[in-house]
Amino acid sequence: MADSGSSSAATTTAEERRSWADEAADEEAAAAAAEAAAAATSSEADASALNQIESLTISDEDPSSRLDDPDDSQIKAVTSGNAVYTSAVRFEDLNLSEELLKGLYVEMGFSKPSKIQAVTLPMILTPPYKDLVAQAHNGSGKTTCFVLGMLSRVDPKKKIPQAICLCPTRELAQQNQSVLERMGKFTGITSKCAIPSDSPDAIPVAKQPPITDQVVIGTPGTIKKWMALRKLSTRDIRILVFDEADHMLAEDGFKDDSERIMKDIQRNCGGCQVLLFSATFNETVKEFVSKVVKDGNHIYVNKEELTLEKVKQYKVQCPDELAKVEVIKDKIFEFGQKIGQTIIFVRTRESTRTLHNSLVKEGYECTSIQGALKQEDRDRIIREFKEGYTKVLITTDLLARGFDQAQVNLVINYDLPIKYGTREPDYEVYLHRIGRAGRFGRKGAVFNLLCSDRDRRIMEEIERYFQHQIPEIPNWRSEEDFEKALKDAGLL
Repeated sequence: MADSGSSSAATTTAEERRSWADEAADEEAAAAAAEAAAAATSSEADASALNQIESLTISDEDPSSRLDDPDDSQIKAVTSGNAVYTSAVRFEDLNLSEELLKGLYVEMGFSKPSKIQAVTLPMILTPPYKDLVAQAHNGSGKTTCFVLGMLSRVDPKKKIPQAICLCPTRELAQQNQSVLERMGKFTGITSKCAIPSDSPDAIPVAKQPPITDQVVIGTPGTIKKWMALRKLSTRDIRILVFDEADHMLAEDGFKDDSERIMKDIQRNCGGCQVLLFSATFNETVKEFVSKVVKDGNHIYVNKEELTLEKVKQYKVQCPDELAKVEVIKDKIFEFGQKIGQTIIFVRTRESTRTLHNSLVKEGYECTSIQGALKQEDRDRIIREFKEGYTKVLITTDLLARGFDQAQVNLVINYDLPIKYGTREPDYEVYLHRIGRAGRFGRKGAVFNLLCSDRDRRIMEEIERYFQHQIPEIPNWRSEEDFEKALKDAGLL
């Protein structure tokens, strides 16, 4: 569950019930995701207020070096002042150390930058190291951008924190640390994961020695607590990263903790480079970000380009809830288990348990995760899924954001996402959910299961918002129709 810092037990209980990641109440009680972050491009007035727009292009001199990647969309780049950046066709164009290049090619297996990397990495790594707000598709390589930025900016000889990355959940923090450790394998740079622990054997933070690792990645409540206890020094911080930045800076997200951490860094070291990455930014968050990042670079993607063309979306009209289960086990699973892993998103914790029990009773192997589980159980379930021991994972929106598993080819929306306390669609969570399939340009399919007038209304509003018509499976009982859909998605 998202970290809530050192609040009282009563406050923690309330926050758990309205966690953006999942919902403790029943289906009719509001929904999983509380962040209101819509993906929309800046208006022309916003653009002019953000100074001049520079054209960022890839060199056409060598046709073989042109970028061809999953987020091949029209990126709208707004650069600060007179800064002009040259996009990187190769990682060698970025003046990286031999150790980092070795990590990228040998450990990570990369061959060239993705489009978002080619455009943003020169902005991140070129003096005077301007702040950056970057929006790009899920699965386009955003993590590499800020991880490489942190690794490039820190001095491994100095045993003190120099980079901080804030994440909304412990799972995302652990995932980002894993990427950093692999990419920085040959640099000598070390990292610390700052996440809450419910282990009775954990040493209290107050009794732990000060952190000497160069990079700290964690949830805002824990990082704030470590700073308050003077275990995490901020006097040498050079770079501060917000992963899933729209949620970190939203009113109903982690805005207060995020602001306090930024102010502490500004007070102790005079400021640092701030990087904000997400697939979604709504106008309210953009307005706030423009105040935080007053002299920085901005990259946005048109919202109608955010629905991931590589991922085929379908809607399935089911007569009732039992039919939803039947569609999953008798139609989708029959083909899906042959082509990779599947994530099923539900709205509430109770739905997670109910669907899990129904499928297990029918003889299907699957696991489920939601915010009420003990942290060690959550870690084990994630590890087993990432290592491929389990093929099907049922989850609340705890894993909607940032969860990266390349083998996931299918996403099933058992429940459509709605904004907390309303009956309105949560467009951003929908986008993040479907982004769990088709990572890094791979093919994927999404099945949206509908069985009520409300479901149909929500689906229509999602289609209207993204200006994307989602085809319907003609007959929910027809194996042929599902097989054709998966073939059209390139999975069979």
